[in-house]
Amino acid sequence: MSNTEPSPTTAPDGIAEVEAATHSPERSEPQVLVITGMSGAGRSRAAAVLEDLDWYVVDNLPPMMLIPLVDLMAKGSSIERVAVVVDVRGRQFFSELDKVLVHMTEAGVAYRILFLDASDEVLVRRFEQVRRPHPLQGEGRILDGIAEERSVVATLAARADLRIDTSDLSVHDLAREIRGWLAHDINEVLRVNVISFGFKYGIPLDADHVVDVRFLANPYWITELRHLTGRDQPVRDYVLARPGAVEFIDRYVDALAPVLAGYLNEEKRYVTIAVGCTGGKHRSVAISEAIAERLRARGQLVTVSARDLGRE
Repeated sequence: MSNTEPSPTTAPDGIAEVEAATHSPERSEPQVLVITGMSGAGRSRAAAVLEDLDWYVVDNLPPMMLIPLVDLMAKGSSIERVAVVVDVRGRQFFSELDKVLVHMTEAGVAYRILFLDASDEVLVRRFEQVRRPHPLQGEGRILDGIAEERSVVATLAARADLRIDTSDLSVHDLAREIRGWLAHDINEVLRVNVISFGFKYGIPLDADHVVDVRFLANPYWITELRHLTGRDQPVRDYVLARPGAVEFIDRYVDALAPVLAGYLNEEKRYVTIAVGCTGGKHRSVAISEAIAERLRARGQLVTVSARDLGRE
């Protein structure tokens, strides 16, 4: 073998350069949101809002238990955003929160503190409404427990990134406050489920909107189409070619636009649109698929299901 021949390679030329230039998908920095504040000020509602935003939510976790979770996040866990409710229900464990916050800083995990508060009068009224004692009142009055809690959480309140007074807020107002604060972290999404069904089997119990497409001619009476479903192209073509079908779909989707926007504004994150025909096999299936396509084209997150397909 000549000394001028190149050495054999185990990979085609250029592979090394391609691999060097290829970057792994970027991973979001881990985030921790500490939800705390006065008992009765809305911590549970705040936790529910974060859960709807796809945060991993832990309620009433002893602060020291956060450390292994934070370490796991820092090492590349699939969990990237954690919201944890920490409050005086943890009793002696609550005092450990300062150590945990220091650990998160040292581990390079970004954290923020959301502190919820309300006036003493409102807190007393809320405790009386649910007929439960304040966690720190002991043998004393509710006001005694509130005063003790204010003393315990004073330092944490002072270092909060956001402090919300919920005295005059409805649960929807509180949700809007939190979403507004986290606006740069989230995409406002309404989940739309379009479900076809047969009226002879009953209207879906969870339907927010019910659409009746029995005004269209039934493919069941076409021998060549009877054995097919609305997912088959011949049936779909037949249904959409019926007079008024496409016009109805277009106008219905247009009419939904302000409704879906209003749901988002009112903190409703899920909506079910039920499209019905007689048996739930032909017309409702084809129309529900067409409605879903148009909604997706407008940027909506849509799933489609056929509840009664196969029941005949």
